[in-house]
Amino acid sequence: MRAVDATLAALRRAGVDAIFGLPGGPVIPLFDALHDDPDIRTFLVRHEQGAGHMAEGYAKVTGRAGVCTATSGPGATNLVTPITDAYMDSVPLVAITGQVGSTRVGTAISSSSADPCPRRGFRPPRRSR
Repeated sequence: MRAVDATLAALRRAGVDAIFGLPGGPVIPLFDALHDDPDIRTFLVRHEQGAGHMAEGYAKVTGRAGVCTATSGPGATNLVTPITDAYMDSVPLVAITGQVGSTRVGTAISSSSADPCPRRGFRPPRRSR
């Protein structure tokens, strides 16, 4: 079984019927499999951040997890804002990103890290005057 087949089977078991994303690079096999899948509708977007926000809105309206996808590197970085927004609003969001083969990691221009993405909410302390 291919990884994309296992991924789609898990999404179907979870009741996912829509995925928002932008095909490219490492996620092409996923979109090829989605093309042949009658159970999951694919909504193509023009920017990864839009896919994340669309999935977030879908989750808010339907009450089910919203699913978005992006390529590796800058594509995944573009999902940081919708992931953080969904987290802060307690909205169920699944983000699927691709990754190049291990022999190609670090051989091209890399994007910024998602390390600053908060894992919990906090309020900065007030400055004293």
